[in-house]
Amino acid sequence: MNFIEAIKQRAKQQIKTIVLPEAEDIRTLKATEVVLKEQYAKIILVGNKEKIQKKAKENKIDIEGAKIVKPKESEKYETYVNLLYELRKNKGMTIEKARELVLDPVYFGMLMIKDEETEADGLVSGAIHSTADTLRPALQILKTAPGTKLVSAFFVMVVPNCEYGEEGTFVFGDCGLNENPNSETLSEIAISSSKSFEQLVRKEPKVAMLSYSTYGSAKSELTEKVIQATKLVKEKMPKLQVDGELQLDAAIIPEIAKSKAPESTVAGKANVLIFPDLNAGNIGYKLVQRLARAEAYGPLCQGIAKPVNDLSRGCDYKDIAGVIAITAVQAQN
Repeated sequence: MNFIEAIKQRAKQQIKTIVLPEAEDIRTLKATEVVLKEQYAKIILVGNKEKIQKKAKENKIDIEGAKIVKPKESEKYETYVNLLYELRKNKGMTIEKARELVLDPVYFGMLMIKDEETEADGLVSGAIHSTADTLRPALQILKTAPGTKLVSAFFVMVVPNCEYGEEGTFVFGDCGLNENPNSETLSEIAISSSKSFEQLVRKEPKVAMLSYSTYGSAKSELTEKVIQATKLVKEKMPKLQVDGELQLDAAIIPEIAKSKAPESTVAGKANVLIFPDLNAGNIGYKLVQRLARAEAYGPLCQGIAKPVNDLSRGCDYKDIAGVIAITAVQAQN
C-alpha cells in the first residue's frame, strides 16, 4: 500500500470534517467527489450554493453528501462577525471590516474551525489562492499551536521506484513559506518537520540539514548557518537523529555517505531533508516532482493550532483529495 492509500485508511478510522473554501473550482469539486466516494472525510464547501451546484451538474460531478455553506446566508454569519471582531479588535479590526471579511470563503472557513460548535476539523485551500491569502487568516484566527514558535511548510514527497529515504518517501522542509531562515528558525523547521514525518509516515525521522558543503568541505556564512542550526536542533532534541551540514548526495546515498561522512548515523539514510532557504527548497521539490515523477503533497503547514494546509496552484484534483486525507489524519491528533 502506497503512502497516500495508507493515509486514507487511517483517515477512515476516525472521520473528520474538512472545509474547502475554493468550492467553485472544478478541481475542488472533483476532489470532493473522490473523498465522498471513498468515505475518508466529511466535506463542507464554502461559497455560492447555486453556482457550486450548477458547476457540479454541468460537469457531471457528484457532490451529494457535501454540506454547502454560503457565508452571507449562514445562520452563523453574525456570530462569526462578532468572533472575528473580538479576535482582532486590538489590531484595529472594526465591525464593518469584519462584516466584509467574513464574506470571504477562506476567512469564513477559518472561523468555522475556530467555532467548536461547527464540528469542522481542518481546512484545505490554495488551488486558486496564494499562500499568503490562506495563511494570513489562519494566523489571525487560529494562531500558532501551543509550544510552537513559528509556522512553516513542508512537502511529503513520494518518489516511485526509489530505494532512498523511507522506501521513496521523504519530508522536505521548508519549501513554501520561510524565505531566508536564520539558524534558530531553521532549527525549528527541522524539529517540526521531524514531528510531521513521524506523525504521517509512522517511521523514525532521520533529519539531514542540507548545504552545498559536507562537514566543512566549504566554509561561508551560508554553511555556518546550517552548522549552527544543526547544533541547536541537537541541543533542543538530543534524541532526534539529525546531522549536518550535509550535501544532498551524502544525505541519501549510502555509498557516498561512507566516503563523505562515514561516522554519521544519518548520512545515507536521511528521510527528512531540511533546505537552507526557500529558493533551494522550492527548486528542490519541483525538480523531484517533475524529473522523478514524484507525488508532491503540499505545501502542508505545521505549527498552526488547527490543521490548515496550502495547495500548489498547479495542483490537480487528485492532489487535493490526497491533501484532504492528510489534513484529516492531522486532525485526529
